[in-house]
Amino acid sequence: MSAFLEVDDLAVNFRVEGREIPAVKGVSFHIQRGETMALVGESGSGKSVSALSILQLLPYPLASHPKGSIRVEGKEVIGADTARLREIRGDRISMIFQEPMTSLNPLHSIEKQVNETLILHRGLDAQAARARTLELLHLVGLAEAEQRLAAFPHQLSGGQRQRVMIAMALANEPDMLIADEPTTALDVTIQAQVLNLLKELQARLGMAILLITHDLGVVRFMAERVCVMKDGEFVESGDTAQIFERPQHPYTRELMAAEPSGRPDPAPADAPEIIATDGLKVHFPIKAGVLRRTVDYVRAVDGVSAKVRSRHTVGVVGESGSGKTTLALALLRLIKSQGPIRFEGQDIQGQSFSQLKPLRRQMQIVFQDPFASLSPRLSASQIVEEGLLVHKIGADYDERRELISAALNEVGLDPATQDRYPHEFSGGQRQRIAIARAMVLKPRLVVLDEPTSALDRSVQAQIVELLRRLQRDHDLAYLFISHDLKVVRALADEVIVMRDGKMVEWGPADTVFEAPKSDYTRALMAAAFDLAADTSGVVRT
Repeated sequence: MSAFLEVDDLAVNFRVEGREIPAVKGVSFHIQRGETMALVGESGSGKSVSALSILQLLPYPLASHPKGSIRVEGKEVIGADTARLREIRGDRISMIFQEPMTSLNPLHSIEKQVNETLILHRGLDAQAARARTLELLHLVGLAEAEQRLAAFPHQLSGGQRQRVMIAMALANEPDMLIADEPTTALDVTIQAQVLNLLKELQARLGMAILLITHDLGVVRFMAERVCVMKDGEFVESGDTAQIFERPQHPYTRELMAAEPSGRPDPAPADAPEIIATDGLKVHFPIKAGVLRRTVDYVRAVDGVSAKVRSRHTVGVVGESGSGKTTLALALLRLIKSQGPIRFEGQDIQGQSFSQLKPLRRQMQIVFQDPFASLSPRLSASQIVEEGLLVHKIGADYDERRELISAALNEVGLDPATQDRYPHEFSGGQRQRIAIARAMVLKPRLVVLDEPTSALDRSVQAQIVELLRRLQRDHDLAYLFISHDLKVVRALADEVIVMRDGKMVEWGPADTVFEAPKSDYTRALMAAAFDLAADTSGVVRT
């Protein structure tokens, strides 16, 4: 019996400035009904390009197939007409994308977005589409589904948005699901829930799954077979157990070994306090009625105390909506809060914008997604230069250019590339630019908000080592927010565990990781470390 999907000697070229650039160089694979196969490799290896080719979603004619064949149930997809492609897309094969916030339409409600595929492919009327949408939202485990129908994507957490994406993908009960990094941006407990959900739905619907990921723990849990990609080619393929236990290719072994490791350098006992707060609160009003009166508050941060010393890293962990990022923004005085905030002994809570401006260069932040946080219209040099111009650092252009070159060199980037734009750099290089933008101002405190979650494991390890070195060289204080507990353990001296705006545990990193006191912390640890080690097909949450 032939496979549901057969890809034979597939090649993909992109036309760039009149040149043909090969992205995929003759890969072949097949997927049977009900089977899960994983494509593994670093950014730029050709994983997503191969998957998008299956649905013919590449930007033609900039992209082309110089050779190869893609067959769904024996029928050719390359060159198929619009009617055939519409039948395949969303009906026979669906796709879940990496970042649901950018994949969902911010202007449409959840109901409208799930309805769309039902109306287009099934011809359902509004009432039937609404009923089916509710059924799907219940199927994917979205809490309070009826109340969520009118919600917009920004009103949902990351895990909730990903569940909506899965509901959309499953609306027409496809024969195959392409999952492109479906859990990268999710917290560990939500990640485990989503993976379990996919396995349950696969068993119920008999779907095939093509999983694209750089997370080897996810591969080990989900896939029966693995294909390892590098530079547009398969370097190794086989059964998952065989690949993990006896990897043959050096690149595969390199991927297996590429985990953030080590521990932070001990902070000096007399290291000065850089920032601290006692009983910090951030409450957002809930308004209702014609007069929009405040009826209650969302207690995003509710009585949190913390301090960060020089050459010290405090990790902040917890699920989406626990208040991690809100805490960081409040400490930087980027949102309103209640409670004292001391920066190098000075209470900055009541200070005005103009009073805070001289301190801004001392408090910097690096965001999760460097592609979103870097302006596509500015070169790397202009991005790093912005802070210098705002704070009037550097007498002239040439002096600023020297400072920019030094900052880029310090984060491991060739200063000769500084006139390139963000899209011309890899994900890891873009994150280095974001770090250089912060470091060029010689700060005392750097807030790192999920700085490695969108990166490949090997690049994560490089960024972790870079952050350690910068901290040693400049006596930096880090507030490190992450859902990746392996990265937190590699960097943090102390860990704060947050849930529903409250601090449920705080202590030395080794104590929190090895002897957690609260049930919630134990659940986080189990979800994070059991997923990475589990080969039995059960994730404990």
